[in-house]
Amino acid sequence: MEDIQVYGMELIHAVDDKVKQVRTRSLDISFNELLDMYNNGELLIDPDYQRLFRWGKEKQSRFIESLIIELPIPPIFVLESTEGVYELIDGLQRVTSYLHFRGIETNPKISEEDKGGFRLKGCDIVKELNEYKYEELPNPLKIKLKRNFIRVEVLRKESDPRLRYYMFKRLNTGGEELSPQEIRNCVMRLLSPYFNDFIIEMSLNPDFRLCITNLSDEKLDAKGDQELVLRFFTFKNYRAQYKHDVNPFMDEYMEAISDPDIDVSFDYRTEKAIFEKTFKILALTLGEYAFARTNAKNNFVASLSPYHFEAFTLGIQDYLDKIDIDNATILDSLKELFIELKKDTEFKALTTGGGKNTANELNKRISSVADKVATLL
Repeated sequence: MEDIQVYGMELIHAVDDKVKQVRTRSLDISFNELLDMYNNGELLIDPDYQRLFRWGKEKQSRFIESLIIELPIPPIFVLESTEGVYELIDGLQRVTSYLHFRGIETNPKISEEDKGGFRLKGCDIVKELNEYKYEELPNPLKIKLKRNFIRVEVLRKESDPRLRYYMFKRLNTGGEELSPQEIRNCVMRLLSPYFNDFIIEMSLNPDFRLCITNLSDEKLDAKGDQELVLRFFTFKNYRAQYKHDVNPFMDEYMEAISDPDIDVSFDYRTEKAIFEKTFKILALTLGEYAFARTNAKNNFVASLSPYHFEAFTLGIQDYLDKIDIDNATILDSLKELFIELKKDTEFKALTTGGGKNTANELNKRISSVADKVATLL
């Protein structure tokens, strides 16, 4: 009983210690003030974050309708910088909708029709509002929109940076549906931008782009190319820690590299060279079919299989130094070997169907490629 009480006190002290590291305050700010703050550079919406704006015209219109008829709305969350400037971390859809209606564009890709503010569309409580632009509203309604306020929760600059990071991460895993990589792109910069910037740089490598030709437009829009880069480095460097769930595993590795307080080494120059040679080899041998499966007739299917991505990128790692990319004979032999493997019944079984995310299955498909390459080199 005494031990339980001691551990209980330790837990309470641990919680209290974290509470002391959080500095917050609440403000009630009018939307007109928010607009002025944005125009004056006192309210920042990071460019990566702006690209996550998802609301269509009807959702934006219904939010404006909510303000006009004075429905309650949730608070927004901001970070306070050392200069006293606020950076928006939650509330993008609401704030951007208001700015757009008032004619303030946060995204240069805007139609001519919507310049100067969009027309309301889809209002279903006061349908008479539809087709109005802000400037066309009666003056009392314009004043109502300007003066309507919103609660702003401010995480003060004195707060522990890692707690700021976790706050952003948790706030932005709900609401509008974002891909895991879109969330990572925003939240990791609160720890350090370097690794995230490196991933983006590697995703532009021309050999890598050729190898992922079959990645769908939908996945590209959700930063699927960058997620594949992260997947490569995570499994290459952190595979021993892998259990089953891929996304939390990649989150953990990216956090470890990005957090300056966690001692996980990452030699950017060496890792870049490894990445470039890996995808040069695959581009010269399989090209756009590097990660494609074969069908029942053993023809390539124009798709990208994550299982093939893991197998081929990681399966050649032990042999990078032995593969001469200027030796056409070696490359031709590798190409034949890779194609033969993609048609192999056992390899197909390892890279199709469900239940293949276990560490054991991962290691099997990587070993399949490695063992084949070993017979050649």
